[in-house]
Amino acid sequence: MDLLVGLDVGTSGLKAIAIDRDRGHVVAQAAHDYPLSTPRPCWAEQESTDFEEGAVFALRALVEQLGPKKAFIRSIGVTGQMHSAVLLDEANQPVRPAILWCDTRTTAECDEIRATVGENGLRSAVGNRALEGFTLPKLLWVRKHEPEVWSRVRKVLMPKDFINHRLTGELGADVSDASGTLLFDPGARRWSATMLNAFELPASLFPDVGESAARLGRLTPDMALLTGLPGGIPVARGAADNAAGAVGLGVVRAGRAMASIGTSGVVLAQTEGYAVEEQMRLHAFCHAVPEQHYAMGVMLSAGGALRWYRDVLGDGERLAAELQQVNPYDVITDTASTARAGAGGVVFLPYLMGERTPHNDAAARGALIGLTARTTKADISRAVLEGITFGLADSLDLIRETNPGAAAEIRLTGGGAHSVFWRQLMADVFDTPVVVTSSTEGPAFGAALLGGVAAGMFTSVEEAADALVHVTKRVLPEPATATRYREIHAIYRGLYADLKERFRALGRLE
Repeated sequence: MDLLVGLDVGTSGLKAIAIDRDRGHVVAQAAHDYPLSTPRPCWAEQESTDFEEGAVFALRALVEQLGPKKAFIRSIGVTGQMHSAVLLDEANQPVRPAILWCDTRTTAECDEIRATVGENGLRSAVGNRALEGFTLPKLLWVRKHEPEVWSRVRKVLMPKDFINHRLTGELGADVSDASGTLLFDPGARRWSATMLNAFELPASLFPDVGESAARLGRLTPDMALLTGLPGGIPVARGAADNAAGAVGLGVVRAGRAMASIGTSGVVLAQTEGYAVEEQMRLHAFCHAVPEQHYAMGVMLSAGGALRWYRDVLGDGERLAAELQQVNPYDVITDTASTARAGAGGVVFLPYLMGERTPHNDAAARGALIGLTARTTKADISRAVLEGITFGLADSLDLIRETNPGAAAEIRLTGGGAHSVFWRQLMADVFDTPVVVTSSTEGPAFGAALLGGVAAGMFTSVEEAADALVHVTKRVLPEPATATRYREIHAIYRGLYADLKERFRALGRLE
C-alpha cells in the first residue's frame, strides 16, 4: 500500500491527511489550530512560526495514527491560503508576522498601483485588478510604514512555500500561488518584469517558480526526525488552495468547473487558454495542471450569509434542530424546500460584506425585497438560498462569457454539496448538471495528488485525478424551473443596479 500525504496551510489551522494511492481513501488525518491576530481594525496577521509548528504537530499526529504504515508514505504535497505574505531575512527567518489574504489595510497602496501602471497595464501584465487581498499591496505597505523591517527582507514567500522550505530546505514557488501576487504574469508563467520594475522590487526577492506537480525537493533528515516521517520523501511544489481544491475535485479538464460554498463562495472553471475578462471582474490564474489556467469569481458572503440568517432570524430553526438533534442548516433547507421556486416573490441580496464578483463594491449591502403579508418563513428561507445561488451564478455567467464552452459540468464542494435540495437548486439556477465526487477533503486531497505526481506515482495531474476522484452523484436541471430562474436572476441583477447608490447613502449613516 502506497500512501500520499497532503497538507493544507489554512487561515484557522493546518490540516494533514494521508490517502491510499490506489483507492483514494483517507487512512489518517490530523489538524492543528493556530490563532489569527487583528492588532488593528482591518488587519489580519499570523506568526509564520505557527505554520511551521502546526505542520510538525499535524505530521507527528498523522504518523502516530499510521503506526507501521508510515513506511509506505511516498510523497508530500502542500497547499495553502493565497496572497498572504511571509517575509524572510537573509537567514530565511521571518522578520514580522505574515500579512494575510483577508487583511484590508492596503487601500492606499492599491490606489498607488492603479495610478502607477493603470488598469490597462494591470490587464496586460498580470491579468488581475489591484485588490487589498493581493500580495503586492502588502509589500508596498511594509516598505512605506515599516522601513526598518523592509530593509531586512530578502525573500517573499506564500505560506505553503514557507512550509515547503522548512520541509526541504529549498526555496521555491508554484505558478498557481504566484498568480495571486500581482507580480506574476499568468500568461507567460513567470514573474512580471513590468511590475517588478514599476515598483522597484528586485527579482531576487522572489523564489524561482515551477509547475505545481514538479518536485521541489526531499524531506530533510532534521524534519524527518521532528515528524517521524521517513527521510528523503519527495515534496511537490504544491499549489494555492483553490487550485489544489480543483484538482481534488477532478477539475483538471476543460469544461469542468467547481462551485464551493464556505464562508465565501467560489466558482472556478478550467479554461482552454489564458483569457482575461475585459473589466477584470474575474481572477485569471495559472492552474495546478501544467500549462493550464482557470477563471475564478468570488462572492464574499455565501455560507456566511446563511450563517447570518441562522443566527439572526433562525431561532425557530435552531430550536427545532435541537429538539430533533439535527443540524439547523438541514432544518432551514427542509423548510425552504416547501416553498415554490421564486420564494413567493421575495429576493435576497447576499451582499452582507460588500461584494467582489461581479461588482467589486465594498458599499453593497444585503437586502430582503418583495415581502408581503403573505410571505412565509419558508419563502424567506428559500429566498436566502436562492440569493446565494444567484450570486454564484453571476460568476458562472461571467466565466462563460469570457470562456465559451467552460463549465459544462459543475462539481460541488462545501455546504451545498451535502443538501439534496440545494444541489437541485444549483442545477436549476446554473441550468447545468452538478456533480458530487468521492473526494471530501478539499485542497489537502488535491495537494496529496500533486505530491503523488511529483514522486512518479502518476504520470500527470489528470491521471491522478481520474484515478482517485469519482463521481458519486449527478443532478440534472429541471427545464421548466431553470427557465423560471433565468427570469428571477434577471430581476436579482436589476435590484443591485437600482439600489447601488442607495447602498452608498446607507453606508454614510453607519
